[in-house]
Amino acid sequence: MDVGFSSLRSEAVGAMRTVLVSAENLQLTLKPELSLEEQALTRSCTTSPKDTHTHGNEDLKVMLESNKESLKLDAMKRVVGLIAKGKNASELFPAVVKNVANKNIELKKLVYVYLVRYAEEQQDLALLSISTFQRALKDPNQFIRASALRVLSSIRVPIIVPIMMLAIKEAAADLSPYVRKTSAHAIQKLYSLDPDQKEQLIEVIEKLLKDKSTLVAGSVVMAFEEVCPDRIDLIHKNYRKLCNLLVDVEEWGQVVIISMLTRYARTQFTSPWKEGVVFDENNEKTFYDSECEEKRDQKETKPYIMDPDHRLLLRNTKPLLQSRNTAVVMCVAQLYWHLAPTHEVGIVTKSLVRLLRSHREVQYIVLQNIATMSIQRKGMFEPFMKSFYVRSTDATHIKTLKLEILTNLANEANISTILREFQTYVKSQDKAFAAATIQAIGRCATNISEVTDTCLNGLVLLLSNRDETVVAESVVVIKKLLQTEPTQHSDIIKHMAKLFDNITVPMARASILWLMGEYCERVPKIAPDVLRKMAKSFTAEEDIVKLQTVNLAAKLYLTNSKQTKLLTQYILNLGKYDQNYDIRDRTRFIRQLIVPSEKSGALYKYARRILLASKPAPVLESAFKDRERFQLGTLSHSINMKASGYQELSDWPAVAPDQSVRNVEVIEPVNEWAPIVGKVKNPKSADKFYSDDEEKEDEGSDSSSSGSSGSSSSEESGSDSDEDSSEESEKTSTDSGKSSSGSERSSSESEPEQKKKKKKMKKKKAVQKMKPAADDSDSDENGNGPVTNASSSSAESSSDSESDSGDDSDSDSPAPQKKKSDANTKVKVAAKSKKEVSLLDLDDFSSAPSNAPNSSLISPSLLSDLEGLSLSNVTSTVQVTAPSFGPVKTSVLLHHMTGKGLSAKYHFPRQPCLYEPSMVTVQVVLTNSSDHVLEQIHIGERSPAGLNIHCFNTVERMEPEASVTVSMGIDFNDSTQAANFQLCTKEDHFSVSIQPAVGELLMPSSMTEEDFTREQGMLQGMNETSATITMATANASSQAISKQVLSMANVGEISSGQNNLNRFAGRTVSSGALVLVSLERTDSSGALLTINSEKSVMASMLLRDLKQALAQA
Repeated sequence: MDVGFSSLRSEAVGAMRTVLVSAENLQLTLKPELSLEEQALTRSCTTSPKDTHTHGNEDLKVMLESNKESLKLDAMKRVVGLIAKGKNASELFPAVVKNVANKNIELKKLVYVYLVRYAEEQQDLALLSISTFQRALKDPNQFIRASALRVLSSIRVPIIVPIMMLAIKEAAADLSPYVRKTSAHAIQKLYSLDPDQKEQLIEVIEKLLKDKSTLVAGSVVMAFEEVCPDRIDLIHKNYRKLCNLLVDVEEWGQVVIISMLTRYARTQFTSPWKEGVVFDENNEKTFYDSECEEKRDQKETKPYIMDPDHRLLLRNTKPLLQSRNTAVVMCVAQLYWHLAPTHEVGIVTKSLVRLLRSHREVQYIVLQNIATMSIQRKGMFEPFMKSFYVRSTDATHIKTLKLEILTNLANEANISTILREFQTYVKSQDKAFAAATIQAIGRCATNISEVTDTCLNGLVLLLSNRDETVVAESVVVIKKLLQTEPTQHSDIIKHMAKLFDNITVPMARASILWLMGEYCERVPKIAPDVLRKMAKSFTAEEDIVKLQTVNLAAKLYLTNSKQTKLLTQYILNLGKYDQNYDIRDRTRFIRQLIVPSEKSGALYKYARRILLASKPAPVLESAFKDRERFQLGTLSHSINMKASGYQELSDWPAVAPDQSVRNVEVIEPVNEWAPIVGKVKNPKSADKFYSDDEEKEDEGSDSSSSGSSGSSSSEESGSDSDEDSSEESEKTSTDSGKSSSGSERSSSESEPEQKKKKKKMKKKKAVQKMKPAADDSDSDENGNGPVTNASSSSAESSSDSESDSGDDSDSDSPAPQKKKSDANTKVKVAAKSKKEVSLLDLDDFSSAPSNAPNSSLISPSLLSDLEGLSLSNVTSTVQVTAPSFGPVKTSVLLHHMTGKGLSAKYHFPRQPCLYEPSMVTVQVVLTNSSDHVLEQIHIGERSPAGLNIHCFNTVERMEPEASVTVSMGIDFNDSTQAANFQLCTKEDHFSVSIQPAVGELLMPSSMTEEDFTREQGMLQGMNETSATITMATANASSQAISKQVLSMANVGEISSGQNNLNRFAGRTVSSGALVLVSLERTDSSGALLTINSEKSVMASMLLRDLKQALAQA
């Protein structure tokens, strides 16, 4: 039997050997274990995922230790994939580090990627391969050299600091910019490992700062910020180079460089925000320099001259506002906010609003910065108010920020629109947002006195809301508003006391109790009853309610001790044994204060003064007001506290440091751009533009201007000369359209005369080119690039000094100056359209065009709301003649003494405007009271920049004692804000303003009595303003009332079936909002005047005017 088994075993062993040999020949391996898939099917429930991961790593180890390059490469790809997914692959470090010397480039790159990730964790094993890394620093492939340096700097062992320093110095001098960039990254790692190497690292940074590659700039500036941010002397020589390279640097580098240059500029340039400064970058004599008064003014107010390097930074960062990277746009916005003159900051508005279309994380940061900016400068974002309207899809934190911005932007002109939005927000299902909206309504009520009563009435209506959160927040806000004028609102306090039992929110109950105690003398019957109810439920109340109950008891004890003495003692006894120590302490203090005893001493005498002292009304401010101390766009600004590593912006220096420190020995831009100036000059077309008379007058001025400007020609930079040349070409093309008669005369002259003229014009062009870039500095000041002389002189008041027009005309003769001023109004429209067409022009970011469509942004929504109410009311009977009951009210626009003989008066004819339906017609009577002829009377610059005015045609000539009536249209945008503009003659310009009465902003409308009642019913709550008035005896009749109302407001009278009721209807001219006026006489002299309108501010002002008119005899 044993023999049989042994023979059978030997045969089996032989067969197995045969199978193994055959498998080896076929390169097959008998697996000692099941595959991963088979193990997953047969594994028991107790098997952990860690075992599977470990086995997977064992598989990768086998592949990494194999002899085949393809298996190693595949394994490294899988390892890097595990790292990308966040899996731990550190146990593969020994197997991976063996391949660091592999000759396969792709494999070596992947090995270095792995080593950068795990070199810090496995430092001992990484040190074993340090010689390989050093050899790789000499590799011909730039990526291998950079990767080796990256791994070497990731090994954080102090013993290899000298090796790292040597490698960084060698890499900083590498021919490849990619390797130099990596050396800049390694500087930061080495500094964090050994700060004692700072001096040597600064030398490397100084060397890399001189690098001209855009790939290196961002990384070395980041190293500068980490190692030596206070060494601004290293930036001086490289400042202009960094400004010029900024556009071409990668986006991450742009953010770093702009942040650094912002800090640099605050230490090197003077503030452009000083009060009373006059912007005069040309620094030339003004047109009125011959007058003594002007000389005295110039001595008192020194013009602000912006440093050219300051302007260079602003000009080179402006194109980055169009970057697709939100961080870059935000960084440029904060730079303009902290460095730019006030009138130039507005160009960042459109770019910031554009970012609101991005993800909600980006929206959150951008809205935080806009909220801070809108506190100081509301006008920047007011034209884009619709962009901050809350959407149903917005998250709560986004809604709250938009609500904050809308509250900051609220003013008398747009408060009615904002309150209408708030009414919708209060109904939101998001309770936190609804509560924040009620707080916003309270802020609007305190900031804008015209709508305080309207907001208070609206909040009282919210007390009947079903939602407890809304009611509670309304009570808290009403409490703050009542502190401003408590004497007039005792009814509201009584109403809140009635609602006390139904309110359960602790803060709201505490607020009502505080009001009861503070104004207990005004509600002597209600306050004790409230205290009685609180005594019953004292033990079940929240702590904040208990504290206010104790206060209420103490105040009532001092004012009404007969009724409340026992109640007070009972509540004090309950509070004495309360679980909360604050309530126990408050109870003991109150007992000693109000109840006389031996221990209380003299304190009892002052109990009434302590508890019932008049308290100041709370100031409702924006939560973002204190964030101004932090730099915009920083983490500290976002979290409203100083974060680690935050560097504060320094204050502007009183005197600018020496700007020569930024001069470089070899100025390459001059050599590069100098030949272009000659190419741009176009003398061929010059012979067509000037007549013989003009040329004769020019000869004298040419010689004088060439002498004065020749000394400054050597100071021009490359960029300035380029802009000068482009400006010359633009001037040539612009002048061609100024005077067709002049060109015809010149073209008909003989050839010898034309040749002479060509020489003169060439000479004149050369003289103008040698001027120190007067026009160039004008364009720099506004940030709008080169402009023509005509547009520069027509926009005199856009800069802060009046010397620009004089600067433009100093080198020219009076005859060309006449041509320029003549073309002011004729060429303006064409020039504006030309700017919009240009793809390279960035003027669409300027504040002036952005404000232009202000009315069109708001009007359509208001009109659509009104049209949805009643289409039949849109048709109106508009009076086209002045009222027949009295003379037209005329106001003085310009006195003849101020206007140097030119006087102007204006009135509102109450006629529909022919130019645009949203404009109010204004008739102006111009009179020449001087003894000489006035020429070219026209409208100049206007303020605000977005003001929509249809100017009257230029009055070419007006004889002495002559008078002319002209008509113009002004879109006041349903606001009584004055329209400021300049009334100009050929020699002078005078600032004037038209202040409209609120009644002149309306147009009459007719409707039936039923329609009037229905529309009035739809305009209740915040849209209704009423007051009881006392009329003069002469105004008691219905006819007298109509006469007074129609004299104050351009409205239509509505027929009424009641003798004691007068009704009037009208619409606002700009937006078409309905305004309903009703006056109901209660007795011989008393009446109730009610105005219903969505424009609550206009309604309040109209109510005041009508009340005053009806009270006068």
